[in-house]
Amino acid sequence: MERRSFLLSTSALALSQLLIGCSEHNQATLNVQLLKGSIPGQVVSQFSRGLKAQLKFAPVEQLEDLIEKLKDWQKKTNTKEPEWGISLPFMKSNQKSAISDLVTMGDFWLTQAIQDKLIKPLEVAKIKHWSALPKRWQNLVTRNDKGQIDSKGKVWAVPYRWGSTVIVYRRDKFQELGWTPTDWSDLWRNDLQGRISVLEQPREAIGLVLKKLGQSYNQENLDKVTNLEKELVSLDRQVKFYGSTKYLEPLITGDTWLAVGWSNDVVQTLGRYPQLAVVVPKSGTAIWADLWVSPAGKENEDLLYQWVDFCLTPQVAQEISLLTKTNSPAIANLPSSDMQESLRNLLQMNTDVFDKSDFLLPLSPTATAQYQALFARIQG
Repeated sequence: MERRSFLLSTSALALSQLLIGCSEHNQATLNVQLLKGSIPGQVVSQFSRGLKAQLKFAPVEQLEDLIEKLKDWQKKTNTKEPEWGISLPFMKSNQKSAISDLVTMGDFWLTQAIQDKLIKPLEVAKIKHWSALPKRWQNLVTRNDKGQIDSKGKVWAVPYRWGSTVIVYRRDKFQELGWTPTDWSDLWRNDLQGRISVLEQPREAIGLVLKKLGQSYNQENLDKVTNLEKELVSLDRQVKFYGSTKYLEPLITGDTWLAVGWSNDVVQTLGRYPQLAVVVPKSGTAIWADLWVSPAGKENEDLLYQWVDFCLTPQVAQEISLLTKTNSPAIANLPSSDMQESLRNLLQMNTDVFDKSDFLLPLSPTATAQYQALFARIQG
C-alpha cells in the first residue's frame, strides 16, 4: 500500500533531525525514526522538559523507507563476527548503535514485520495508559508469532494516530446539482459520470465497492460476492482518473467533481481550497494507523516506554491530533471549537461509522492475486 506523508502545519515546530539534551557519559538516549510530520516538534520538546536524557528524533519521508531500515538493521544484527580469531568489538558496537529504539510503522506492514522478525514485542505493563486504550486498538496490535490477530498473543506495537479513506468533493459543483455525497453509493449516480477520481489501489477501489455491497474490505474470496464485477464495471464508467499521488489535482482544476482519497492527503488541500469539502462514507471505510514498534535486536529501555505512554496521555494525544490533523486512538473526540470547520467531519469521530469500518489486513497470496487480477481486468 502507498500512503504519502504530509508536512506539519505552519503552527507546528519543524522536526528535522531534532536533538535535545546534552551529551554526557552513561546518559540515557532515546533514538526514534518516525514518519515526517506525524509528531509535532513541540511535543518532543515538551517531553524533554526535566528529563535527564538525550533525545534523537529523525524524520523519514515515507513509511516504505522505514520498513527498509528495519530490514537493514536485521541484517546487521544477524551478521556474524569474523571467524579468523580476531575480535573486533567496535563492529558489534557500531551495529547496535545504528538501530533506533522506536520506529513508525503503518499497520498494514505489521503482519509481515512480525513474520520476518523485524520487530519485537512490547511490555505493555510499562505503559500506564495502555489499559485506557479502546479494545479495538489493543486487538489490532495483539498478534501471534505469525502476525495474525490473536487475543492470546503478544502486543507488538502501540498506535498513536490514525486516518481513513474519505470522499472529497467540490461544494460549487454539488450546489448546482442540489445534493451532497454521504456514502459510497453516491459514486454511481448519473450526475457524476466521468467526474470522479479514484485511488489506483486494488484494495481501495474494490474495497469501496465491497462496502457498498455490505461486505468487508478484507473479503478473502471475491468470487463469493454477488454482483461485485458488475458493480466495478459500472463504477469504472464513472471514473475519469485513477491515481495514488496526484489524484486531487483534477478536483482542484475542476476536471473532476469528486475524489476518493486518504484523509492525510486531503487535509493539506482543504486549507488551501475552501471550495472543497470532505465526508467519511456512512456505511464504513478503510482505516489506517501509524504505530510505534521496537526493532528486533534492541534492548527496550524505560525511556522508550515513557515516550510511548506520553503519546497516549489525553492532553498530548489531543495536541498530536490537532497539529497533524489526524485522529488519535487515545481520545474519542476533539472539542469542535479547537478545529477548523472544514476538518470537523474528519476529526470528530462518528462511532457508528467507525464500527462499520475496516483496517486493511494482509490477505493470502491467492486473495491478493485475485484483487490485482480483477482490478487490472476492469481497467483494461
